[in-house]
Amino acid sequence: MNREDAPSLPLEAVQRSGVRWDGDVAVPVTETIAAEMPVALVYNGVSHVVMLATPLDLEAFGMGFSITEGIVRDASEVYGVEAVVVPEGVEVRIDLSTQRFAELKERRRNLAGRTGCGLCGAETLKQALRDLPRLPGGLTVSPAALHRAFSELPAKQTLFARTGAVHAAGWARPDGALVLAREDVGRHNALDKMVGALVREGIDPAEGFAVITSRASSEMVQKCATAGIALLAAVSAPTDLAIRLAEGANLMLAGFARGTRHVAYSHPERIVP
Repeated sequence: MNREDAPSLPLEAVQRSGVRWDGDVAVPVTETIAAEMPVALVYNGVSHVVMLATPLDLEAFGMGFSITEGIVRDASEVYGVEAVVVPEGVEVRIDLSTQRFAELKERRRNLAGRTGCGLCGAETLKQALRDLPRLPGGLTVSPAALHRAFSELPAKQTLFARTGAVHAAGWARPDGALVLAREDVGRHNALDKMVGALVREGIDPAEGFAVITSRASSEMVQKCATAGIALLAAVSAPTDLAIRLAEGANLMLAGFARGTRHVAYSHPERIVP
């Protein structure tokens, strides 16, 4: 079957009927609902992990996951990414270099990803808390730049505007100009998609900072550090482990970034008025 004849990817949102109540008044409604389905990441023909994800920007998802999980060291070790519809869902088929695939087979584990859970299936504590690089400390941003990025984020949350059910991860330049954002029902997936989109567009993730619409979990810090992103700001709170990992990786971690306020939990000197 030619690529032109392959089934199209499922829609990222569907219409579902329901009944909306306002006090004692019930009204039939039709709502736009975010899609969620199994997405398998398949490396050189071998399934590595299955995530529940929104069927949107899946090639970027495959590239970003490969980078943020340390499967590859840079994008040149990924020879191709293709999303293919199969009866059970979608396979993101990724062609790796021979060396990286050999290393992946050594550490391969049977994972089952779930929305909101970034470590499902990790078999050991070492797998859960992998060594992170010590990031350079040169990048700083102003409070105004941090909040500019968040103020520009809603305009790029098109799926959220339709469904109210997805997270977003965005990337901004040091002046706060938001370059791009990606969305998914899973916050980790959204971050992977964002990193993958940057790399596919030839943008170095280390040259800016990340903003996310979720809490800042340890997995989000791990992914940013592995991708070379030294500043991460979240709308909600961080976890204690996320702060400790950020401190060790020389990553500035901020939470509760809303309006003109935020709390810097690690390396606050990186935010300079």
